Amino acid sequence: QVQLVESGGGLVQAGGSLRLSCAASGSPLNNLNMAWFRQTPGKEREFVASISWSGGSTYYADSVKGRFTISRDNAKNTVSLQMNSLKPEDTAAYYCAAGWVGGTSWTDFWGQGTQVTVSS
Repeated sequence: QVQLVESGGGLVQAGGSLRLSCAASGSPLNNLNMAWFRQTPGKEREFVASISWSGGSTYYADSVKGRFTISRDNAKNTVSLQMNSLKPEDTAAYYCAAGWVGGTSWTDFWGQGTQVTVSS
C-alpha cells in the first residue's frame, strides 16, 4: 500500500508563489507515475499536472500551464508542485495522486489534500 502526504499549502496573495510537496511511502517512487489534482467545494476534482515515473514526461492543465511546474526526486520519494503567479481561481484543496507504472490508472492512491487559498 502506498501512502501519500501533502504539505506546503497555505494562504498567499494573488501573484505570489507556493510550493507543494507530496511525500510517498510504501513503494520506491520510481514505481509510480504521479499527479496533482485540485478540488473546490461543489465541484469535481480536476487534473492539474502529472509526471511520469522517470520525470521524462509532464502534462499540465491549460489553466496552469506556464505558471505551475511539477517535478520529482525519486531518491527522496517526493513530488513537488511549484505554483507561481497564483490567482484567486487557484484556490482549492490540492491532492497528490499516484498510479503504478504499467497500470491503467494514475490515481490508484490519494493523499489527504492540502488547502491553498489565494486572496485577491
